[in-house]
Amino acid sequence: MPGPILAIDQGTTGSTAVVVSPEAEILGRATHEFPQHFPQAGWVEHDLHEIFGSVAAATEEALKAAGVTAGELAALGITNQRETTVLWDRATGHAVHRAIVWQDRRTADLCAAMKADGLEPLYKERAGLVLDPYFSGTKLRWLLDHVDGARRRAEAGELAFGTIDSWLVWRLSGGAAHVTDVSNASRTLLYDLREEAFSDALLEPLGIPRTILPEVRGNAEVYAETRGLGFLPDGIPIAGMAGDQQAALFGQTCFVPGDAKCTYGTGAFLLMNTGEEVVPSQHGLLTTVAWRLGGKTTYALEGSSFIAGAAVQWLRDGLGLIRTAADVERLASEVEDAGEVVFVPALTGLGAPHWDPHARGLIAGLGRDTTASHLARATLEGIALQIVDLAEAMVADAGRDVPRLRVDGGASRNGLLMQFQADMLDVPVDRPENVETTAMGAAYLAGLGAGVFPNTSAIEEAHRIQVTYEPMPGGAGEEARRRKRQLWRDAIRRTRSAATAEESRS
Repeated sequence: MPGPILAIDQGTTGSTAVVVSPEAEILGRATHEFPQHFPQAGWVEHDLHEIFGSVAAATEEALKAAGVTAGELAALGITNQRETTVLWDRATGHAVHRAIVWQDRRTADLCAAMKADGLEPLYKERAGLVLDPYFSGTKLRWLLDHVDGARRRAEAGELAFGTIDSWLVWRLSGGAAHVTDVSNASRTLLYDLREEAFSDALLEPLGIPRTILPEVRGNAEVYAETRGLGFLPDGIPIAGMAGDQQAALFGQTCFVPGDAKCTYGTGAFLLMNTGEEVVPSQHGLLTTVAWRLGGKTTYALEGSSFIAGAAVQWLRDGLGLIRTAADVERLASEVEDAGEVVFVPALTGLGAPHWDPHARGLIAGLGRDTTASHLARATLEGIALQIVDLAEAMVADAGRDVPRLRVDGGASRNGLLMQFQADMLDVPVDRPENVETTAMGAAYLAGLGAGVFPNTSAIEEAHRIQVTYEPMPGGAGEEARRRKRQLWRDAIRRTRSAATAEESRS
């Protein structure tokens, strides 16, 4: 029998290692957080030494918890925070600058200038993306323009670019492989979805040389083997890789067109499998690669809300209303409803379908009777109402309903949030027994790549639902949905108009 699989889930605030058995059971798990760096307002950076230290520590702890030695591992899979951008020295492996995180907004002016030059239709058509600071391409342009000597060294072939998946494979293999997978490549602004390759038409407006780009590979194949690490032996095949949201889609076994999942982490991400068809969005969503298996590419529609669980963290760390993130459900349950209070959690701008990088968070409807409980409940409702916006756009783009929603991520354990999500979408919401679906997706892909799992049918058999949240029935449910939606739309308009006024004053 093959040995277990190690899945490394390298996230925005921490790195998680999960040891998965050949029967798709979690044997051990550990998470280690690392610092966030905020050099200026709107800037978010990560130190790669701190990231790798967290990966090593989580791996050692997860193996110990599983009672497994590293030498028993059959394969290693990677999933990662996606658009976070790294530029490093090929000779030393050292980054020339801290990683620029997907939440970072420093390239908002560059994106606005490119839009003014009429370039956004090109990127929408070819890459399936909008011109927003979220994506890697403009972050890479910033690094080439602002790090001393970076452009000259990049053109000379001395530097390598990648998202976190690329850098991790490089680091874990001792520099043997400079690769990415199709799901991460499709988030860079540089990858043509139909050509299935990095495109000169997309590289040239950003001034990015091909010399720094990784090789694009599928999602379940051996990219390299571990080498030169203190916490893992040489020779473990790195055999599966996907961006975190695509990994979660795979981990939720959304293998059929129309299947949809939402992951509630730092942000919230709704994805729908659209099969082998590239579906352009007319309603503010993104078209992206889901995965490529056996040479066959599957695509998806995606909607991203930049702030979800981070809004709860703000209640904890910024306002001090709760001691732990888990306390928010208890506090919010002290009232039956948020009343007129609406919280738009646009703390780092608005993502899909609005795409307003200058938007700021808004709390509306406060009164003398407003309590901390109302604000806690409005926070959970704001997270869910963002997903309703995304789902409506997705249904319009795909031309099909979402019959049910599969959910995962830390905040999916919040029963109050999940029930409200079902009520507002008016569809059942399924939470699996194992909400570590991002890590499980990486483990499944690595298992396929290394031959531990024979096919996707074996993966489907292992996937089990723990609870289904049914929506409110009847007229009362529809009336509540209509009232909440109107309050939300009004708040969104005010959020965006405030941002417009701020821009006009600057």
